[in-house]
Amino acid sequence: MCGIAGWLSSSTNLYEKTTLLEKMSETLKERGPDEKGFFIKQDVSLIHRRLAVVDIEHGKQPMSADFMGETYVLVYNGELYNSEEIRQELRIAGYCFEGHSDTEVVLKAYIHWKEKCAEKFNGIFAFGIYEVNKKRLYLCRDRIGVKPLFFTHKGGDLVFGSLIKTLLESKVAQPVINREGLCEIFFLGPARTPGQGVFRDIEELLPGEYAIFEGNKLTRYRYFTIEAKEFDENEEEALEHTRYLIQDSIRRQLVSDVPLCCFLSGGLDSSIITQTASQYYKANSKGKLNTYSVEYKDNAKYFTKSLFQPNSDTEYIKLMIESADTEHHQVVLDNTVLADALYEATCARNLPGMADVDSSLLLFCKEVKKDFTVALSGECADELFGGYPWYHNKEILFEESFPWSRSQDIRRNILKKGILPFGEEYVMEKYRDTIRKVTKLPSDSPLTSRMREMFYLNFYWFMQCLLDRKDRCSMACGLEVRVPFCDWRIVEYAYNMPWELKSLYGREKGIIRKAFEGILPYDICYRKKSPYPKTHNPVYFEHVAKKVKKILDKKNMLTEMLDKDGIYSIIENPESISSPWYGQLMRAPQILAYIIQLDTWFDMFNVMLE
Repeated sequence: MCGIAGWLSSSTNLYEKTTLLEKMSETLKERGPDEKGFFIKQDVSLIHRRLAVVDIEHGKQPMSADFMGETYVLVYNGELYNSEEIRQELRIAGYCFEGHSDTEVVLKAYIHWKEKCAEKFNGIFAFGIYEVNKKRLYLCRDRIGVKPLFFTHKGGDLVFGSLIKTLLESKVAQPVINREGLCEIFFLGPARTPGQGVFRDIEELLPGEYAIFEGNKLTRYRYFTIEAKEFDENEEEALEHTRYLIQDSIRRQLVSDVPLCCFLSGGLDSSIITQTASQYYKANSKGKLNTYSVEYKDNAKYFTKSLFQPNSDTEYIKLMIESADTEHHQVVLDNTVLADALYEATCARNLPGMADVDSSLLLFCKEVKKDFTVALSGECADELFGGYPWYHNKEILFEESFPWSRSQDIRRNILKKGILPFGEEYVMEKYRDTIRKVTKLPSDSPLTSRMREMFYLNFYWFMQCLLDRKDRCSMACGLEVRVPFCDWRIVEYAYNMPWELKSLYGREKGIIRKAFEGILPYDICYRKKSPYPKTHNPVYFEHVAKKVKKILDKKNMLTEMLDKDGIYSIIENPESISSPWYGQLMRAPQILAYIIQLDTWFDMFNVMLE
């Protein structure tokens, strides 16, 4: 994985902008700590920072190739999991390869298939390819949206990059936020509208989208969307197909020239990855698989069961360590360090994020990076296979709202009266706009129709937020985290699977549980869903409350919008927060942490209001 950027200009001599180009590169150094590279001409610059994972010698970038009088230059961030199949197809077509990197496969696939190349790829990626003589740029993002690709197009300039702050360093985009951007952070955050960069003039390519920039015109195209299709498999066939797709995706993602490990929470999804990876390692004489889990100091002392977190992970992790025979490492985080890391997590995310869930992942990845460069993680099975409570609670299921953020009352209560009076309407329009895009079949029942809508909502909103978090917090540590459940084949298959199969035996992710019976311990297969662990230690709440009080004593742009009384009521009566701010676990401590991230973000980027 890497960090990429580019600047095309019809009005600026980029040879004279080397200082800005260096600064843009510096914003990406954590994503690519191993090497940096530039391709610079008067009207174009391509920037690359490399985290070397596969073919360390021959994977250097920007990578160029000459073909039939044209020079193609590539900057690429990602991994292809079907690169060998594509390489073989290109060899048959007459292409030669100098190394075994997937970077070279991407470049030559574009030369051969042009913009249709993305349809060939199975992987996670964002890249740009510049045709020097035609002065034509091709930008592309993977089908699922695992890797980021932001851009701004103003006047005669197009700037793109892996991070928002990379674009801001060019000075083409400014850290200006308008009313829509404020609604994003106060009423939708930490989610954001697909394609929204929050700052004015900054956008992001959508999952499954590519763009052509030529003659100062940017044209965007979709090469992948989720489409409704008939499902013609019986239960036995669906079980076999589900198991095959998941295991095949995991095995494809175990290829690496540097040390690789797995995240293990003791939940169903990470356990499937761990067991499959461990079996693969043993079959291929790769030694014992290493696994990692995260915990918080004294958490067991304060843990309380809830609808969203019915049990702790410890006993299940022990069960999986024994079953998969892994070398396990537990990272225990200090609660005050966790609160202090909110600042660094905001910097990594470039936006206010998921509070302590962000900072804990950042600290966790720092520890993993000490010994490993690549990890596999179990995100996204819940969104695809109905793992969350909101899929199963009929009252929530048919509500006209984002199910992970049902009430706007909490958000309204931290803002002064009159601030963003249209915030609720903004959220509702985003919800309805998503629903309008859902593809269905004429034969769909009301329940099937609603489940398709829930899939779209979860895929394009909640899942994207988790993928943002995983990419930014891991890559800020120079750790590549792969997500096998984000294989586009699994996404397409799951979308069209009937709900009675997906929720087999009335269980969340029932089809996956049954598919892995006999492969995983029974107690793991039928453990109730439990989310990413959060801290329950009161020390954390005390620490973030103290920080928020200091913020409220300041007089700045943010505090002019915040309702101090509303926030103090949360500090003084945290149990009054009856429903999460976002997701499953963002309650009083995390709301305060989000305010800390807001304050950090406004200061860090010197945010200006339009």
